[in-house]
Amino acid sequence: MLAQSIRASRSTIARVARQQATGMISKRTFITPTAVRQADLVQDLYLKELKAYKAPTIKAGDADAHVQKFAPPKAPQSPEETDIANELKAYESQTVEVEGQAEAGAPVEKELDWFEEEPEEEAAHH
Repeated sequence: MLAQSIRASRSTIARVARQQATGMISKRTFITPTAVRQADLVQDLYLKELKAYKAPTIKAGDADAHVQKFAPPKAPQSPEETDIANELKAYESQTVEVEGQAEAGAPVEKELDWFEEEPEEEAAHH
């Protein structure tokens, strides 16, 4: 008899647990449809406003205020050809100067080394 009462109590406990579980599910599903309905209201309102929108009409002269008129650039000025001929003659008549060859009797200047490094101060490192 004790075994039958334990079996009966197990079955009732399982039944109560199932009822509570289905009750929780029904409570959870009860809240969900209201959120879906609210989303539908927002979507319906959005679609209604979207359908009611009318784009402004575009005229042919509207773009003129936003576009600059094209103007071709000025042609470059050509150099004077008479000066070129004179400059070419002056270039041809110049004497050629070669480095390392000095004129007779002229002192040779020592070339300056601009990239010479200054000695470092050892006292600054200590």
